Amino acid sequence: MIFEQHEAVADTAAAQSENIGTFIQEHISNSDSWHLPGLHVHLPHIEPFNLFGITINLSITNHVVMLWIAGLFTVLLFTLGYKKNRRVQKGWGIFIEMLVLFIRDEIAIKNMGEKDGRRFTPLLVTFFIFIWIANLMGLVPLFTTSTSNINVTAGLAIITFFATQIYGIKTSGPIGYYKNLVPHGVPIFLWPLMFLIELMGLIAKHVALTVRLFANMTAGHIVLFALLGLIIIFKSLLVAPVSVGFAVFSYMLEILVATIQAYIFTVLSSLFIGMSLNPEH
Repeated sequence: MIFEQHEAVADTAAAQSENIGTFIQEHISNSDSWHLPGLHVHLPHIEPFNLFGITINLSITNHVVMLWIAGLFTVLLFTLGYKKNRRVQKGWGIFIEMLVLFIRDEIAIKNMGEKDGRRFTPLLVTFFIFIWIANLMGLVPLFTTSTSNINVTAGLAIITFFATQIYGIKTSGPIGYYKNLVPHGVPIFLWPLMFLIELMGLIAKHVALTVRLFANMTAGHIVLFALLGLIIIFKSLLVAPVSVGFAVFSYMLEILVATIQAYIFTVLSSLFIGMSLNPEH
């Protein structure tokens, strides 16, 4: 009888653990619906089509909506919060001005030089604000984290990749740019091998840029929901304070991580673009 009770408890805990796992998976994964308080919105579905052997799906998903909202917030922040012709900014304008000056002086110019740094400041500011807002949206129950979708982070990294290639080629020419990938002084018989290694390294850097943002934003939400799920699994008053306490700490940490990850993506993007513009450095 005792063994049967233990087996029943174990089966119940396993079932609850599986339900928590399913809930966490549903939260971090993309979906064709948007769960609002008291409302379940089904998003438009568009039949996929093939283009040159590639299946393309243009359906409106939950993460697509989150990207639209993050983009709208970014535009509104600069159009309503910041007044270009105002000598002394007020409210959000002060914060935006400080942020733009910080990214321009401490990130863009330091990694790309005075001229190129000023030229690429709008791109880097957009990167930071957009990723930061998208990261923070995942901490609001009404929204989800679009940057926990690797397709989203890959799209952002591809922008950086094409910026490095286009402006690197524009600065040094196609032959000069790819020739500069190989360090000077390499013996001629090793040059093809080194070129291949450097080319793979160039791609790997942008893959790492993709995975870093995706993995950090996904892991944080898994940890947060797993901590809260302990209350449901164990159903104990002794577990609840510890679980909630660690969950609140993890939530505060996620706010910091959301900011840091936006900063790191911006810094690395400026560094990669700067390296392509100034290969001698």
